[in-house]
This record gives sequence, structure tokens and C-alpha cells, in this order.
Amino acid sequence: MTYSIVARDPTTGMLGVAVQSHYFSVGSVVTWARSGVGAVATQSFVEVSYGPLGLELMGAGKSAQEALESLLKSDPHSERRQVAMVDSKGNVAVHTGADCIPYAGHIVGEGFSAQANLMSNDTVWGSMKDSFERNTHLEFPERLAAALMAAETAGGDIRGSQSAAILVVEPTVKAHRWLGKVLELRVEDHPKPVEELTRLIRMHRAYQLADQAETLLQDGKYDESSRLYQRAVEYAQLDELNYWRALSLLKAGKKEHAEAILEQIYSKAPNWKRLTELLKQSGRLSD
Repeated sequence: MTYSIVARDPTTGMLGVAVQSHYFSVGSVVTWARSGVGAVATQSFVEVSYGPLGLELMGAGKSAQEALESLLKSDPHSERRQVAMVDSKGNVAVHTGADCIPYAGHIVGEGFSAQANLMSNDTVWGSMKDSFERNTHLEFPERLAAALMAAETAGGDIRGSQSAAILVVEPTVKAHRWLGKVLELRVEDHPKPVEELTRLIRMHRAYQLADQAETLLQDGKYDESSRLYQRAVEYAQLDELNYWRALSLLKAGKKEHAEAILEQIYSKAPNWKRLTELLKQSGRLSD
């Protein structure tokens, strides 16, 4: 009783799946993906095995359509299932069984599929398709999340909202299956899970930039580091990101700017000042 989208990004080759449902922890059962192989959404009286087995078959060289057909043939309850797959070449396969609860349906676009069941109306999957095709200016995870928001705006799950998830993987096969995740976020229980998922994607962007800024800071590239920290803060207004930005500015010789930021942070929580003292003691921050 869920809506989801599976897709391959034509620009980067990344593969992804995103979902929302009035179901606790929907990401633990619906979303599956492996770098350089494919992505799967398995929903509606969920048979979880469509996820890992679909990836195994696509990893062995089967197309998305071949993998899905093989699994449907061996499932005695296939008419209850709704499953979508996309492979590393952008081939898409989707099945909405005749016994899925209305409103249920799917729609396929170039390199993606949007599907839903037990919806408030039959426009949900079309709204997801329109959103995904329209928002090509967005980064791939944000584009998937925007499709979920379009579904919610169109009416969404007839029972309401509870959880959401997104999983994005790299375009190339990795030596180990646990490698290659670009992004994996879950909202397990929330009154507005798609909005919360979108916020977490921005948070993830912020910390990605902060990690890059930290590397530059360690390499002595203080101006570059402070600029990346500034971008991170623009994504997520967090004291911690602003704190490390201030240290980059301090090391870049921009003392007054750094001190102004630090004093604001210290006024909120004195422990940040204690951290500065500890950094001085450790030798990481000079007098």
C-alpha cells in the first residue's frame, strides 16, 4: 500500500529507488539497489525476495524484464504483487498484479518507472512521472524525492503518510556488494515523511561538503576549506558546521570573521568553547 519510483540517472548512471507509505519502516522492505546492477521496489502484499533475487539475476546479466518475468513465474501469488525494476542500462520492467487494491497502477518513462497501489485516486503515478521528467535540473536524489512529493500532492496513500526512504547507488560494479552506496536514508515514522526525507537529503549534502572541507583543512587549504564549509552551512544551518567553518576562517587569517561566528556559538552552548580549548591543548589549533 505504497507509492515508489525506480530510476537510472541518464547523466551520471546512478541507480535509485524512493518510496513512501502508511507503513512503519517502509524502506526496510521495499527499497533495494546494488551499484552497477540495478534498483528494485517490491510492494503490495510485499514479497521481499523480489529485491535481493532481482538484483542477483540482473547482476548475472539478465535484463530488468527478464529478471522480473523469471520471479513472477515462480510466485503463486504474483497477482497480489507490485514490483518495479531498472537495470544498469536503463531498461525498466514493472508489474501491477490484478489483485492489487485500487487505485493501483504504474507508468513507465525513459529509464524509470513510477508505481502505486491503495491510493486515493488514479493520478498519483502520472504525477510522479510528470515531476521526474520536469525536474531534470535537480540532482538525482532530489529529483527522486520531488517525485514522491508530487505523489503526495496528488493525493498519495489513501490511509495517509508514515514512512519514506531513498536508496541511491553508483553506476559501476564494486568489488564488494556493500560498497557503492551514494545515499541511503530512511524516515521510519513521521507525520510528514516525504518532507522529512527531503530535509535529510539536504543534511546529507551538507555533511558531504563538510567532509570535503575537512580534508582541505587538514591539507592546509584553508580558504578552499572555509568556502566549502560555507556551502555546507547553506544546506544545513547547524552550529557544528558553522564551528568548523570558523576554524577554517581562523586558520586562513580571517580572525574577526571567525571570532564573530564562534562567539555566537559559544553563547548558545559553552561546551563549544571547551572544545576549542581541547583543540588547543592537542596542538590542532594554535594560540
